[in-house]
Amino acid sequence: MLHERSKIIFTRNINHPNNVKIKHIATIGALTAFAAMAMAKNNIAEEVAWMIGDTPIYKSEIEQSYQDMLQDRTSIDGDPYCVVPEMIAIQRLYLHQADLDTIEVSDAQINSQVEQQVNFLINSLGSKEKVEEYFRKAMPEIREYYKESIRNRYRVQQVQQNLTKDIKTTPSEVRKYFDKLPTDSVPFVPLMVETQIITINPVIPRQEIDDIKARLRDYTERINRGESEFSTLAILYSEDPGSAARGGELGFMGRSQLVPEYAAVAFNLNDPNKVSKIVETEYGYHIIQMIEKRGDRINSRHILLQPKVSDKDLADATMRLDSLRQDIVVHKKGTFEEAAQAVSQDKDTRNSRGVMVNQSTGNTRFQMSELPQEIARQVADMEVGEVSKPFIMKDPKRNRDIVALVKLTARIEPHRANMSDDYELIQSLYEEAQRNKILSDWLEKKISETFVRIEDGWRGCDFKHKGWTKTATAQ
Repeated sequence: MLHERSKIIFTRNINHPNNVKIKHIATIGALTAFAAMAMAKNNIAEEVAWMIGDTPIYKSEIEQSYQDMLQDRTSIDGDPYCVVPEMIAIQRLYLHQADLDTIEVSDAQINSQVEQQVNFLINSLGSKEKVEEYFRKAMPEIREYYKESIRNRYRVQQVQQNLTKDIKTTPSEVRKYFDKLPTDSVPFVPLMVETQIITINPVIPRQEIDDIKARLRDYTERINRGESEFSTLAILYSEDPGSAARGGELGFMGRSQLVPEYAAVAFNLNDPNKVSKIVETEYGYHIIQMIEKRGDRINSRHILLQPKVSDKDLADATMRLDSLRQDIVVHKKGTFEEAAQAVSQDKDTRNSRGVMVNQSTGNTRFQMSELPQEIARQVADMEVGEVSKPFIMKDPKRNRDIVALVKLTARIEPHRANMSDDYELIQSLYEEAQRNKILSDWLEKKISETFVRIEDGWRGCDFKHKGWTKTATAQ
C-alpha cells in the first residue's frame, strides 16, 4: 500500500547499451533526480519536510529519491518516509563539514564523469535533443546539475575518508572481533576457485586485414563524395555495439577515456567534414570523424570493423595447445607455470606464471559467476591440479576468438567463514565495522550540534541515528 504522504510517482524503463570503450558510472536514478530539480524550477509548489541548519529538505526530494531507490531495487530497511529523508539529512551534514574543512573538488576531477552521465542519458533516450526535451532544459544546464551532484559525492567521500583514515588492525583484534560474532552473523562463503591460464591469439590473416581496410577506404570515399553520411554507415556497418545505434557517436571524452591510438588521431582532427585515416587499436580498425571539441574533451564518431580469426587458424592454435598439454600432463615435460611464462600471450597473467587475479577483489579467488563463462564451464567438473583440454573463448577485452588452457589450482568448497581460510574477508568486515562506528558516533555528535526541525507528519519515526526528534522537539 502506498504511504499516505506519497503523491508523485515516476516510472521508466530505459536500457543501458553495452559500450566496449567506456566504463559507465551512471545509474537510472540520475534521470529522475534531475526531473525532480526540473519540477522545482518550474514553480511546482514545494512543501518543506525537514530543515537542516538553514537548508530545507523538500517533500519532492524525498518522493523522488524514494522512487529512484525503487527503480534501482535498492533495499530500504524500514518506512521509506523515515529512511529517505534521514539519508538526505545525513548528506547535508557531511557537506556542511566539507565546507568547514574547505574540501574542494576541481572541475578536472569530475568532468569525465559528467560526460559519462550525459552520454548515458543520450544512449538511453536516443539523442541529445531527446534528453533536452525530456528534462525541458538545455544541455549546459543538465551538465551543470551533474557537475554539482558528482562534486557533492566526492566531497562526502573525502569527509568520510578523513574521519576514518587512521583505522589500523592487528591479527589479535580481528580474532577478537570474529570470536564475538554471533553464529548467524558469520558470513557464508560460496564455492570459490583459483585458476591459471595459457592463451594463444591466432594470427589474423593478412587478407582479412586488407579486406577490412578496403571496406573502410570505400566508406571514406562514399562520405567524401557526399553519397553517404558517416552516421548512416556507422549504423549499418560499425561493429562497436555501444555506439553503432547512435551513428558511431561516442560523446565528449578526454584523452584518458580513449585508447591511445584512437585519441592521438581524434584530437588532431579539426574539420568536422573530414574523415581520419584508418586507425588500428586493440579493438580493431577505425575511421573517425570529429564532431566537436570542447577544451580538453572531444566528441567524435567512428566506424569499427574487427578482423575475424579463420577456422583454420583456430584449429592450428588448438592443436598447438593440445600438444603443449600432452607435454605437461602425459610426458611431464615442464610445468604449466613454465609454459605460461614461455608460451602464453595473455599479457595480464603470463608474468605471474598464468595465475588469474580477480579484478573486483584483487586476490586470486573467484566465484564461478565472476569467471568468463567459457572458463567457468571448463573448471566446473575439474579436479584440483587438472589441466583442461584446449577450448575457444572470446577475449573479454577485444571480443576476438582466442584459444586457451586452464588449470584448476584450488577449489574452496562452500563454508562458513573461518580465521584460517578467510582471514582477509574477516579483516575487511572488522575494518568496515570500525568505519561504521566512527561515522555513526560522528553523526550523532553532529546532529546534537545542528539546528534540526522536522515538520508535523514526518517526526514519528524510529530513526537510525539518535537526536533528530529530540532536537526537533526542543526547537
